[in-house]
Amino acid sequence: MRLGAVVLTMGNRPDELRALLDSVAGQKGDPIEVVVVGNGAPLPKLPEGVRKVELPENLGIPGGRNVGIEAFGPAGSEVDALLFLDDDGLLPHTDTAELVREAFAADPRLGIISFRIADPDTGVTQRRHVPRLRASDPMRSSKVTTFLGGANAVRTRVLAEVGGLPDEFFYAHEETDLAWRALDAGWGIEYRADMVLHHPTTAPSRHAVYHRMVARNRVWLARRNLPALLVPVYLGVWLLLTLARRPSLPALRAWMGGFKEGWTTPAGPRRPMRWRTVWRLTRLGRPPVI
Repeated sequence: MRLGAVVLTMGNRPDELRALLDSVAGQKGDPIEVVVVGNGAPLPKLPEGVRKVELPENLGIPGGRNVGIEAFGPAGSEVDALLFLDDDGLLPHTDTAELVREAFAADPRLGIISFRIADPDTGVTQRRHVPRLRASDPMRSSKVTTFLGGANAVRTRVLAEVGGLPDEFFYAHEETDLAWRALDAGWGIEYRADMVLHHPTTAPSRHAVYHRMVARNRVWLARRNLPALLVPVYLGVWLLLTLARRPSLPALRAWMGGFKEGWTTPAGPRRPMRWRTVWRLTRLGRPPVI
């Protein structure tokens, strides 16, 4: 199985980027082709053989990753699967690529693999990095309904069939949008605790646009993908959960502004999932109302 890797960078972490690229080059098995996308930023000097794309402006996370996909041909067709890795991550084990190949070979309907993210110093996996509701045991692998954007592998046939990430999201929830479309097309998603990406512990709210885009994209996600009956239920639950978490007043204002924006701006093409997909998500432990 031919593997490629897409790494998105803002050009501000050259040492971490080089360490990541070295860890990819050190994987067992056939070499992995790598594309580094400079998202509105010039790229540092890269190792020989690494492809590079320098974008004149920041297209956001999904837009930048989509450019990386197309660098491997339409829908990444030059390879069989693509790894998407954060530029400040690191593959600590040399057999991760081989595990990816084995997993895809063992299950022809497995479309996406979500890696376990662990802090390089403590080994701790944050609860938010386990893509399921029952997240107390990050060492348990399972089938899931979404995946982690900067630590995953996607079969390129999935991208050819259901399309790439939603460019307009810019940041937040773009993985779930792709995951729901993949599940609706009959593909499976697995969280694998034995496939590890080291990444320093961070808080998503460090991004200035976090609260607004999380809320806006949550609305867009529902409007694009859910049956009409479930849209108000899903968004009502998330509104109550947000209020229950008692965010600061500035954060709540930003969230409410994004929530309104999600209703008043175009969400992109609407392709509501089938009810059997709703039932599948429910059986997997995450009905699309939460």
